[in-house]
Amino acid sequence: MDYELAIIGAGPAGYSAAIYAVRAGIKPLVLDKGFGGGLAAISPNIENYPGFESISGMDLVEKMKSHASKYTNINLNEEVKKIERSKEEFTIITNKETYSVKAIILCTGTDYKKLGAPGEKELTGKGVTYCATCDGYFFKDKKVAVIGGGNTALIEAIFLKQIGCKAVYVIHRRDKLRAEKAYEDEAIKKGVQIVYQTHVESINGDQKVEYLEIHDVKTDKISKFPVDGVFISIGEEPHNDLAKALGVKLDERGFIITDRQQRTNVKGVYAAGDITGGLRQVVTACSEGAVAVLSSIEVLGKKYPY
Repeated sequence: MDYELAIIGAGPAGYSAAIYAVRAGIKPLVLDKGFGGGLAAISPNIENYPGFESISGMDLVEKMKSHASKYTNINLNEEVKKIERSKEEFTIITNKETYSVKAIILCTGTDYKKLGAPGEKELTGKGVTYCATCDGYFFKDKKVAVIGGGNTALIEAIFLKQIGCKAVYVIHRRDKLRAEKAYEDEAIKKGVQIVYQTHVESINGDQKVEYLEIHDVKTDKISKFPVDGVFISIGEEPHNDLAKALGVKLDERGFIITDRQQRTNVKGVYAAGDITGGLRQVVTACSEGAVAVLSSIEVLGKKYPY
């Protein structure tokens, strides 16, 4: 089959792009090195995506996959190994096949940096989470810890306090936060408690998070720290290897830089979803996927009434 557009990454942005592509008369190729869904798939509950009062991340992305599959094939477990660029097209080499297209949308997403503490993996989705905006509301009236010391950690702590968490602690391994002083001041004003020079040794609980085992480096004391939830906020790792290889410009954090039409600096290459930074929400990923497709029309020789 001849393809015109390659959509790399089958998360919310990629599924949205696939749907819009076919409806715009474009033949898309959708590739994902894994099972699709991106980080949205591991969210235990999503309550801020219009149309669903409450739905698990896995159920939501499965619905997206089913919808997109009615329009085109979704090639899961097909990893892009290399992209070669010529004047008029891109050659995409995967672990299974070689394709030629005229435009690419990078929806490669990100991954949360892991703390690496015992119990983190086992209790992810059972009190361990990486997104306060996504999961904060499930911890209203509960005691939570935010692990980290940068701007994002403080912003998430403030947010958690605002939505009604009973107690919010920021646990940081150093004696000074990396966050801007303004965020630190606001957090303290809101009632966030900051625990300095403390390492999280392990995250513990039977069926859900019950307590942290923490190490106070000042006193060398190890103790139990009861919490209902743990928000790990030590950064994200953008999946930007393909972007780098294509010469796509990245910001200082490694996210792809795009304009309002999701164009990158490389003609014919667009980007959508978490890989572009920003809010990193399902609803914005979907909208960016749609915008990227409609923008790609400019290099595909198509017409669209907008």
